[in-house]
Amino acid sequence: MTIPAIPQLPLLDGGSIPQVGTGTLIAKGNELADTLAQAIGEGFRLLDTAAQYANEGAVGEAIRRSGVDRAEIFLTTKIAGMDQGRGHTRHGLTDSLRRLATDYVDLLLIHWPNPSRGLALETWQEMLDLQAEGLVRHVGVSNFLPQQLTELHDATGVWPVANQIQLSPALARTELRAFCRERGIVVEGWSPLGQKEGTMEQLVVKKIADRIGVTKGQVILRWAVQQGCVVIPASKNPERRHANADLFGFELTDQDMTDLATLDLGEHAAWDPNTHEEW
Repeated sequence: MTIPAIPQLPLLDGGSIPQVGTGTLIAKGNELADTLAQAIGEGFRLLDTAAQYANEGAVGEAIRRSGVDRAEIFLTTKIAGMDQGRGHTRHGLTDSLRRLATDYVDLLLIHWPNPSRGLALETWQEMLDLQAEGLVRHVGVSNFLPQQLTELHDATGVWPVANQIQLSPALARTELRAFCRERGIVVEGWSPLGQKEGTMEQLVVKKIADRIGVTKGQVILRWAVQQGCVVIPASKNPERRHANADLFGFELTDQDMTDLATLDLGEHAAWDPNTHEEW
């Protein structure tokens, strides 16, 4: 089963990123390697992993098993909290490259700001060095708020090309997305189908899906891509993966978008990068 063609979104530094990819927190070890290899064979090119996920080895093996040229894959990984800071960031990336069995990653993100450590800026500066050396094609962040993004830019003159954030109609992150859009930062949604917010169970989503003749998941993902965001849903089911990528043959109306906006629980319902930290 081949997925439909996926558009690319431009990045600030002149590159581009597929607008739909796959997450990797769906299995472990050999099962994950086989599942991702199948997804790559179906046409997925954006793969999202992280040192913290403890699955980079399986992701690298999936790329090998797929038989697809590494140059065709847009591979994202992330610097864990324990690897933040000058010297540690380089070491963290080196370990990731070894596990992924590659000599570069397409996008390297700071996984969380972890403000109690105060090392996000040092980490960012070293990531720019790693980019200059060719070990990283693009550099970005994950779970950063406007003031945290501004701190990086004020010190280096460089905005992250992407900010991967918790995003769904129930966590619309409207102000944060507007901040990123105005600066050319691509917003990438993790858990784009929602988690405990129950987005899939909302009646408005079902009504829109029934009217258009698509799945509820497609409505939710279309909400994000229609606003210029990248999504990385994950599934072990080939039919569901196909549906997750088949988002560009229909559109939500202005009324649909207005109705979906009523699901937004507000910024306070998302994990707060000022207090939530991961290592």
